[in-house]
Amino acid sequence: MADENSRDVIEKITAVLDKVVVGKEEIKQLLLAALLARGHLLIEGLPGTAKTTIARTFAGAIGGEFKRVQGTPDMLPADVVGFYLYRSDGGSAFMPGPIFANVVLVDELNRLSPRTQAALLEAMAESQVTIERETHRLKPPFIVVASQVPYGGIGTSLLSDVQIDRFMFRAWSGAPNSAEEDQVLRDIDIITEPDISPVTTPAAIVRLQEEVKEVHVDAGIRQYIVELATKLRSNSDLVAAPSPRGSIALFRGARALAFINGRDYVIPDDVKQLIMPVFHHRLHLSTEAEMENVTPESIIKEAADSVAVPRI
Repeated sequence: MADENSRDVIEKITAVLDKVVVGKEEIKQLLLAALLARGHLLIEGLPGTAKTTIARTFAGAIGGEFKRVQGTPDMLPADVVGFYLYRSDGGSAFMPGPIFANVVLVDELNRLSPRTQAALLEAMAESQVTIERETHRLKPPFIVVASQVPYGGIGTSLLSDVQIDRFMFRAWSGAPNSAEEDQVLRDIDIITEPDISPVTTPAAIVRLQEEVKEVHVDAGIRQYIVELATKLRSNSDLVAAPSPRGSIALFRGARALAFINGRDYVIPDDVKQLIMPVFHHRLHLSTEAEMENVTPESIIKEAADSVAVPRI
């Protein structure tokens, strides 16, 4: 079980998010779980649904550096990762891009060209970037929070399987309900000009990430995860199903969720809660399935219903 200091940090981060961000409970939890599991979060939804506010507030709460990248079709890889500036005397200086931060928001990721999207791959997988054969490590903790507008809009490029597989979780950010929108209007001055003080430090977050690794996962839970992935891979309505990276994301995410909930062991409910956020963006339907109105949600639900839940 997380000790009192760890629980205190988690509760304080959550309290800061709740103060500024109205609703969005699933996104808040997935964001914290992704950070503790050393993953990244993809948020889909329409503009104006608090994606930037969530990321900026989160960075402020953990005492980390926040950078924002606005996706546009003409953006180059160097605009994200940085470049070397060469001087007339023959010397050079490295000019780091916005990827060098603890929390990086890539707004409208699918408006970036595929070439610029690819500039994020090494950073997201290995926490480093290589520029002109020089490797630069990113300071931990490091998390990419990317937003994606619904595909098909003007200037959007479909994310590649390799790119989308780098995200541990996918979440949907929709419009608030009436009560939430009323609260947003009431507290708009606090929300737009929040007074955010760090409640922890990046070094403390790294220690929490190490503690999450100690959360016990029973062999039955591991087999449950494997069977869920296997079931999806055997579905004839899919042309692409989760790779082992998806299983790893579910495993690590379940450990982080157990830790957030104050346990030092994973239970089946931790896995079940994350099945949709982990697998949804990793499924690609066949043309026939799309014509028959099959959805990723229905396929995941069918798999979850057909795989026996372990008793531990």
